[in-house]
Amino acid sequence: MRILVVEDDILLGGSLKKEIGQAGYAVDTVGDGIDAEHLGREEPYDAIVLDLGLPRRSGLEVLRHWRRDGIRVPVIILTARDAWHEKVDGFKAGADDYLAKPFHSEELLARLNALIHRSHGQAGSGLQTGGLLLDEDRQCATLAGGGVVELTGIEFRLLRYFMLHPGQILSKSRLTEHVYEFDADKDSNVIEVYINRLRQKLGKEIIATRRGQGYVFRTAE
Repeated sequence: MRILVVEDDILLGGSLKKEIGQAGYAVDTVGDGIDAEHLGREEPYDAIVLDLGLPRRSGLEVLRHWRRDGIRVPVIILTARDAWHEKVDGFKAGADDYLAKPFHSEELLARLNALIHRSHGQAGSGLQTGGLLLDEDRQCATLAGGGVVELTGIEFRLLRYFMLHPGQILSKSRLTEHVYEFDADKDSNVIEVYINRLRQKLGKEIIATRRGQGYVFRTAE
């Protein structure tokens, strides 16, 4: 899953990139409104963390432009602690959630996970699909028989994306776009390597190949 963090405070932006990345997300950061609006249009993010007080173009204006143009990616806005009007204006502009500064990163991560789950019709704090339970805190998977499988960073990102899109045909290019950052060396052929590793760990039948189209995470229990 790929996240855009829009924050002009360099220290806070760097800290959020590190902490959200450690939670198993691919994270891009940007520090002004114009660049943020462009990235939100051009890149396939799964969620955006958006500060409202940005240089060159306000976060509120950026959000309004996205929603006006049909960009429905889930957005968490960051507001000043006592600026209740920012929360109201943010929701009117199309925000999905808000967090007041200063905040604990654990709360942001909990809200981010919940928002992404809801946007994919998933309830609760864990992902359970195809007889598999994904522990997003420990970044490991529990098999139907009870065995626990440890996952590498990319394996975890890839499996989480599959489990949020069960039964859908996902191309290699789409998977690549959602598990790597903007400036990463994106080689879609490497995705096949990680899919084979997941099959070795979870069972060959868990991910089916659709020749010429991509892959499908099977939902049958």
